[in-house]
Amino acid sequence: MIKSMTGYGKGEASRNDIFLKVEVKSVNHRYGDVTVKLPRTLMALEAEVRKQVAARLKRGRIDVYVHLEFGSETDKVPVLNRTLAQHYLQLLEEMERTLELSGGVSVELLASQKDVIVLKEAEVAVDEIRYCLESALENALSAVEKMRLAEGEATCVDMQERLKILDNLLGRAASRAPAVPEEWRLKLEDRLSRLEQGMEWDSQRLAQELALFADRCDISEELSRFRSHLQQFEELFEASEPVGRQMDFLLQELNRETNTMGSKSSDVELTRQVIAIKAELEKIREQVQNIE
Repeated sequence: MIKSMTGYGKGEASRNDIFLKVEVKSVNHRYGDVTVKLPRTLMALEAEVRKQVAARLKRGRIDVYVHLEFGSETDKVPVLNRTLAQHYLQLLEEMERTLELSGGVSVELLASQKDVIVLKEAEVAVDEIRYCLESALENALSAVEKMRLAEGEATCVDMQERLKILDNLLGRAASRAPAVPEEWRLKLEDRLSRLEQGMEWDSQRLAQELALFADRCDISEELSRFRSHLQQFEELFEASEPVGRQMDFLLQELNRETNTMGSKSSDVELTRQVIAIKAELEKIREQVQNIE
């Protein structure tokens, strides 16, 4: 089943005082491009996140957002700035001696001085967070894949309908093509007969010209290759691996065959069919741009 490259998913996980939420958004892109936005304390886990995403999503621009919260204030711990505290202590004792004060320097007084005690981020329990991150990310990726599959299925239905239209247009072109040389022969003979009454022309030369014209406007090979490419395209709908690039390549080949048919066509009706085929191919190409 083909997948779209567009999707969104959210996953959550918690353990002890750790609460972690992951959001994953994906849009179409030529390659697989993963952007991860993590809290600074989790930067060491970025490579693991990228690996987990790449294992599930092969193509697309994928943005991963990770939000980390703690159930209590355990993410912050008070830390003594020993150097600054020592300087304050020396200064306060010097003031006491110089100003002949009494009472001594208490812990409360020293601790109340600015930046002597500061709050810093506590060391996180990496194993606990890794468990939550993997679980939340897996849930988010599953939601993304579900959305990508649903959109891919809708895209598949649309393309299959357009392939039916293409097959119909191709059938019209194939049935019209053999009549073109014969109609051109009749028109040429009519023009020659009206050019000058009683004038004779070389029937052998006329036959040669007709043969050359028939060869120049013969599109049987292009029709055969076109049908072969269409069959390959349809087989990709059942592939289990990403097929977006293969579909894009086949569309290029289909367009090439169509352009060749158009360049060989000197018939209004056949040209009309070629233009209609190109229009349908363009609509399919727009859909393929979002296929993984």
